[in-house]
Amino acid sequence: MEHVTHDDVLPIYDENSKILILGSMPSKKSREAKFYYAHPQNRFWKVLETVLNDKINNKKEFILKHHIALWDVIYSCDITASSDASIKNVIPNDITTILESSSIKAIFTNGKTAEKYYQKYLYPKTHLKSICLPSTSPANCRLSSNQLEKEWAIIKEYLKD
Repeated sequence: MEHVTHDDVLPIYDENSKILILGSMPSKKSREAKFYYAHPQNRFWKVLETVLNDKINNKKEFILKHHIALWDVIYSCDITASSDASIKNVIPNDITTILESSSIKAIFTNGKTAEKYYQKYLYPKTHLKSICLPSTSPANCRLSSNQLEKEWAIIKEYLKD
């Protein structure tokens, strides 16, 4: 188990962001890459490409183009590798800056762990309900890519003008 912080994986958002997608804590691969969902078997980017019917050339530009904000619930914690089940000693991120400087209409959590920590640490401060989507993690193998895409399609409703 190691103590990790979120210092090297910064939030992505701008004033036009309409939805906020929160993970729990970046995986070991993502922490090494200093960017979100860097594990080659994580289906996050493929799901977004399909749901938004757009090809990703630059991930950060793609997120901003589609008015999405991206961050994680947890700022620091003790964790073993990338195991959400091992998370202890959580210090949450402060998402108020994103909420105050963007046009967020909805908050989505990527998986049950992100939802659990959002409800425990962030909801009492924001009082904004979140919508829990199935995890795109390779550890969530119970859903096919097609099933994930169907569940994640709800984000399109909140991205409309």
